[in-house]
Amino acid sequence: MAVLPTISTSCIVISALLVAYGWYLISRRRIEAHKKVMLTAAVFALLFFTIYMSRTLFIGNTSFGGPENVKVYYTLFLIFHIVLATVGAVFGLVTIWTGLKDKRARHRRLGPITSIIWFGSASTGVVVYWLLYVLYPGGQTTSLIKAVLGF
Repeated sequence: MAVLPTISTSCIVISALLVAYGWYLISRRRIEAHKKVMLTAAVFALLFFTIYMSRTLFIGNTSFGGPENVKVYYTLFLIFHIVLATVGAVFGLVTIWTGLKDKRARHRRLGPITSIIWFGSASTGVVVYWLLYVLYPGGQTTSLIKAVLGF
């Protein structure tokens, strides 16, 4: 099992669980606790992103190692996950900003949408991890630096 992908996937799962707990807290009108939990969720998401990007640059991404007849479905699912994660990250930043700037009306509208996108992103991320490292053996790994610069 790959250590860094396991750690980064764990970070995104923790982030999603904290977002769910933050939802619970705000439903109980515990605003300060909600704020702390949601910012902690953002820290775990940022930790995921830092590990992921560092691994991509210096170690590389692992290609799909499963059967060829499954590869096209994996690739389509991966594209869906990447789009969802990107949209979720943008929504997340805007939602955090509106919360910190006390723009409550906008924050209340964005929060539930952002959370649902984030849960979807975390869930599909776990499936990608499972397909790459658990269900099938991982394929080749090549760092971005090596692929681009040749060393």
